[in-house]
Amino acid sequence: MGLFQLSDTICALSTAPGMGAIAVIRLSGPAAFKITGQIFKPADKKLDIKTAPSHTIHLGVIGTADSILDEVLISLFRAPHSYTGEDVIEISCHGSVYIQQKTLELLLTHGLRLARPGEFTLRAFMNRKFDLSQAEAVADLIASHSGSSHDLAVQQMRGGFSKKISALRQSLVEFTSLIELELDFSEEHMIFADRDDLHTLLERIEAELATLVKSFSLGNVIKNGIPVAIIGKPNVGKSTLLNAILNEEKAIVSEIPGTTRDAIEDTIVIGGFSFRFIDTAGLRAAEDKIETIGIERTWEKIGEATIILYVFDATEQSFTDVTESLSEFREITADKSRKLVLIGNKMDKLKELPKGFKDFVEHETIFVSGKRKENIHLIAEHLQQVVEDANLSDKTIVSNSRHYEALQKALDSILSVRTGLQSGISPDLLTIDIRKALYHLGEITGEVTTDEILGSIFSRFCVGK
Repeated sequence: MGLFQLSDTICALSTAPGMGAIAVIRLSGPAAFKITGQIFKPADKKLDIKTAPSHTIHLGVIGTADSILDEVLISLFRAPHSYTGEDVIEISCHGSVYIQQKTLELLLTHGLRLARPGEFTLRAFMNRKFDLSQAEAVADLIASHSGSSHDLAVQQMRGGFSKKISALRQSLVEFTSLIELELDFSEEHMIFADRDDLHTLLERIEAELATLVKSFSLGNVIKNGIPVAIIGKPNVGKSTLLNAILNEEKAIVSEIPGTTRDAIEDTIVIGGFSFRFIDTAGLRAAEDKIETIGIERTWEKIGEATIILYVFDATEQSFTDVTESLSEFREITADKSRKLVLIGNKMDKLKELPKGFKDFVEHETIFVSGKRKENIHLIAEHLQQVVEDANLSDKTIVSNSRHYEALQKALDSILSVRTGLQSGISPDLLTIDIRKALYHLGEITGEVTTDEILGSIFSRFCVGK
């Protein structure tokens, strides 16, 4: 069965599987109205579904000539004014699993077929309701688990990212046509594409592509949860702190140093942002093989983290002790894309200000009591502020790994064009790299695509979408 077999009329359950108050079964294709008319008896005896106007809802029953299956509402959407661009009908029935199954069976016996994963959205793409990157944003919107990941998906679904890519691609297309025109008049040595203008254009496109490529590191963590590593020496209260932040007993707490031997993860949403907390094994010299593996994983998690909370015992460690310990992380903490925050724990046991208190404050230190859950809200507020400081609303952020790879390849091609332009290579060689850049940009929006790419993208959708 071909990927683009759009002559079929398809159906699928569009609400979540299982029992609920209501369920919605969606139909799309040329026979949607005809088939519905065969199984639906409207409450209004004068109504004929096959000729009823678009964007109307009708009450009635569905079933066979001998029996009634359910009382339902039928929503009508005529092509091209529907989600898929085809004739679409949505049957809202009671949420009984039996009713859902029997309704689908009834539709199948009348010649419909079950939709494949993502086929409704694939048809919308094929009917030019939106481009490929917008279609992918639909899946991201469904999977969004926080306000920020939701906003990111909505921004892409509304086409802001697509317009930017299309504008860059159109600028290149116009210049490529001029360079190729020169090839037609090569014997006359005529120049139609001003090389200075091309150099300026390439500089602008390179800068914009580089910015988009760089944004992926932020977009990816917003989409999947911002990784926050909780690190420090054994028995400084890392697990207690994690439990206090999550407000549940996620990690084992013990007075015995080294209780945590492996990384423990959990996610919490703070101010619309999803944070993935990682409680790591205490940094120490390993005494056995299992401990060694735990320490190795700790370093791996530290390397993955966007934000690092370094926890220290405020009753025992001075500012000098902490800075000496942090020297082990010099390579990681020097990375400006990461944020390091010092957390002075066990403040409930403090009898006086810790040594070097002024230096601690200057180095962004939050003093807390994980045991008594004191000042934990300050950590949450600080983490939220770190992300908000990125001014996300004013930026186009890439969160899709397929887009990131295509942008990186397009950027590499643009850099090759600039190198070739500076070395004075012939126009025909210049166009090769320009066309590569055009191809990779086209992959993002679907202007250039293959059945294999589309099959891979839409197979990840749920069946009813």
